Amino acid sequence: MRTLCFVLKSCLLCLIAAAAASCSGVMGYGVLLWNVPEQGLQDGTVLPVYIKSNISHVYVVGTGSGKAEVPLWQLTAPESKRNAEKTAARLAEYRHQYASVALDGLPMRAEPVNTAKQVYRLRKDEVIKVLYKGDGQAVMSGQTALQGDWLRVLTSEGTEGWCFSYNLRLFSAESAVAAAVPAAPAGGDAQDEGIPAFLEKVWYPESYQAMISSGRIDVSALNPGWNLHFDAEGRKLSLALRDVQEVWNFTGADEDGAGRYAFRDIPISVTVKNDSFIVVRYTGRNGKPVDYNMVAIDEDVAALVQAELARRETEYEQIFMFGPRFKSSSYGTLVLREDHSFTWTNNRLLVSSSIIPSSAKNTGTVRVQYFLGRGLSAAYDGVLTFLFDGMNREVNFLYKLEENGLRLEDVSGAAITDSTVQRRSLSPLVLFFSKDN
Repeated sequence: MRTLCFVLKSCLLCLIAAAAASCSGVMGYGVLLWNVPEQGLQDGTVLPVYIKSNISHVYVVGTGSGKAEVPLWQLTAPESKRNAEKTAARLAEYRHQYASVALDGLPMRAEPVNTAKQVYRLRKDEVIKVLYKGDGQAVMSGQTALQGDWLRVLTSEGTEGWCFSYNLRLFSAESAVAAAVPAAPAGGDAQDEGIPAFLEKVWYPESYQAMISSGRIDVSALNPGWNLHFDAEGRKLSLALRDVQEVWNFTGADEDGAGRYAFRDIPISVTVKNDSFIVVRYTGRNGKPVDYNMVAIDEDVAALVQAELARRETEYEQIFMFGPRFKSSSYGTLVLREDHSFTWTNNRLLVSSSIIPSSAKNTGTVRVQYFLGRGLSAAYDGVLTFLFDGMNREVNFLYKLEENGLRLEDVSGAAITDSTVQRRSLSPLVLFFSKDN
C-alpha cells in the first residue's frame, strides 16, 4: 500500500511539473543581436523564446511586459538559459556597437582572410551590427599592414560574415536606434582660438593627387596614415610620412602675415599656399630642414586604397574564372588558384632563357599590381606579377585573354615607372597557353 501511495505521489509530482512546463511554454533562451526600439529591447539581452515559426520566420519572445515577434536572424538559436548567458558574455565586448560602412562594395567574407570567399558586398553608409572580434590574417597595403581588426558582423537582412574594420566607422547605439547616424566627435573644432583654420583639413603628400588624377593608385605608396593632421580632442599635431613619425602637444602657432605659421615649441612650420596646398618644413634631430609639399584631398584616401585592391582582385578573378588551367607544349602547365597561389610545371625553357632562375620552384603567388602604359592598353589586358618560391625578385608578364587561351609576354628589361609598364621589352619572349579544361 505504501508503495502504491509512493508511486501515485511521484506520478502526481510529474504531472504538476509537466503542467508547469506547459504553462510556461519556454522552448529556450536566445540573445538579441539587433535592437528592437519599438519594443524597448536592446542587443545583448537574453530573452525567453516561446515559439519558433518557420512559416513567418519569427520567434515569439518575452519582453518583460508581454510577448513580441522577432525575426529569426535577430536572435541566437534558443538554448538553455545558462548557455544563452554564456553567449551574451561572449558578445559583451561589442554590445550596443554598430558600424557605418565607409566604402561602397566593401566585402564581407566567410573567413577572416582577405582572399576568403565573399558572402556579401556592403553599401556605402550601410549600418551593420558588430558581434565580436576574431583572429585573422593581416590586411596589407603594399608592404604596410592596415590598422584594424577582423570583426564578425551582421547585416540588417540577417547575413553574417567577417569584415576588416579599416573601412568601418563604429558607433554606439545604446539609445536603441540602430540606424542612427553616428554623433560627431567631441572636442571642439579647428576654429577655436589659436588654432589655424587650415588644420581643419587632413593633408597628404602631393604625389597622392597625381595618382588620384590619373586613376592609377599605387597601394604601396598611397598610405592613408601618411599625413599631417590635428587632433582637436587631444590637442595634438601629428606628422607621419615615410621618413618622419612625430606627434606633438599643440601649444599654438604664430602667423607672420604672409601665410607662414611657426608652431610653438615644436620643430615644424607650415606655409599656406592656397586652400588645398601647403608646404610643411620639418627640422629633424640633425638640424637640417626638409620641406614636404602636401595637399588637401576631397576623396577618402583609405576608400581609394580599398577600391583599388578590390579592382585588382576583380581583375585576377576574371583571369582565374577564364582558366584556371592553361597549357603550352613549349612552356609547361600553369594552374592558378583563387587564393593567388599557382603551380607552373615543365617551364624549363623559361629557365634556360633566364626569365626564371634555376633556384625557382614550381610554386608561388601571382598578383595584379602594375598598370599598362597608354601605348600598351590597346593590345594587352594588364600585367601579371609572379613571385616564385625560392627567388626574391618578381617575374612580370603582359597578358591578353584570347578566345582560346592566355597570351603572356615577358617584360624583362622593360621600363616600369610609377607602377606602370611604359613600353615593351626590345626582344620580348611571347608565350601562348591554351585553356586546359
